[in-house]
Amino acid sequence: MLMLLMTLAAAPTTDWREFRGPDGTGVYTGPALVREWGTDKNVAWKIPVPGRGWSSPILVGQKLILTTAIPAEDDGQNLFALAYDAATGRELWRTELFTATEKLTGQMHRKNSHASPTPVSDGKHVWVYFGHLGLGCLDLDGTVKWKTTKYVYKPLHGNGGSPILVDDTLVFSVDGLDAQYVIALNKQSGEEVWKTDRKTKATMKFTFSTPQLIEAAGRRMIVSPSSDFVAAYEPSTGKELWRAKYPAPGWSVITRPVFTQGLVMVQTGYTTQHLIAVDPTGSGDVTAKIAWKMRKDAPNTPTPIADGSELYVISDAGRLSCVDAKTGTVHWAERLKGRAYSASPILADGLLYITSENGIGQVVKASKAGYEEVSASDLNEKTFASFVPGNGALYVRTESQLYKFVQK
Repeated sequence: MLMLLMTLAAAPTTDWREFRGPDGTGVYTGPALVREWGTDKNVAWKIPVPGRGWSSPILVGQKLILTTAIPAEDDGQNLFALAYDAATGRELWRTELFTATEKLTGQMHRKNSHASPTPVSDGKHVWVYFGHLGLGCLDLDGTVKWKTTKYVYKPLHGNGGSPILVDDTLVFSVDGLDAQYVIALNKQSGEEVWKTDRKTKATMKFTFSTPQLIEAAGRRMIVSPSSDFVAAYEPSTGKELWRAKYPAPGWSVITRPVFTQGLVMVQTGYTTQHLIAVDPTGSGDVTAKIAWKMRKDAPNTPTPIADGSELYVISDAGRLSCVDAKTGTVHWAERLKGRAYSASPILADGLLYITSENGIGQVVKASKAGYEEVSASDLNEKTFASFVPGNGALYVRTESQLYKFVQK
């Protein structure tokens, strides 16, 4: 009996419960995914999604959960969480959490939405975040357990960074024009556990990054990029452990940190973007511990993805680079088919799954040897959300639709 319980506890989950899936790595290890798709190719189902939102769906058991913003009569926004049956595409529930006035929503970047942060789940509850517009917790039946509009800040271009779960806390970053901090809330009650001011001297203070929990040299830490620097925080107290300054002033940092080969890879934002690799084992100012930096073809929006010793990097302009994660050496770089890129890639069975902003999808071999395209597809619609794999299916959210693709 004990052996059975241990086996069940160790069984891998096929869920995709947060932005970029298990541990935030973007790596899928389940049954093989479809390699080609289209509006009428390998479609198991497709359904229209109301409103507008670029949050990626999450997969919790047989439920796909995402957020959206539906315009209100007074030019404000009604903010919803929605759940769909992964097997059939049937809408299971639709829960409104907030109504935001036009004045509160603020100016929106043409590429953003009022529902861009991806939800996160522990398998029993789901937390949805709308940046300065509100944060809420629901059960998997769509019932609101708690919600708050306490953490209001002055945005520029809207919201973006997603929350993560760390132990019994919900952690997210606030980097607005008037407030910059990292915060942890009790996930069950929404009560504040700790809140750490960024103490930033950046001129342009707004940023949209998602934190990443890592363990380096036996020490757990939450890595969270800000404008002009990246810092790590102690999970239990929020104490800043270290920070590294960017090679040039950076703001509007969007990607999630990547941890591989003992280094943390961070994109440094506009306007002189770099991809830097930081040794996270130090304390205090660790700028001198930046192991390497990449300037050409560094990304602004798509998060890189690691596969062993290699790192795959997609620039917003559509250049895919294979980089040695330890040294920063670029093995090769190739132009992708789409016009521009925002979604982060996923890695499955040695293949990179990539989409452009205009819906051009590509499957490319993850190989140091050179660029090799396996297939190309086209959904003929804006696609900013990242792909979600699960149980051999590929789920894709476009501007107006949610698709499930399976091999036929």
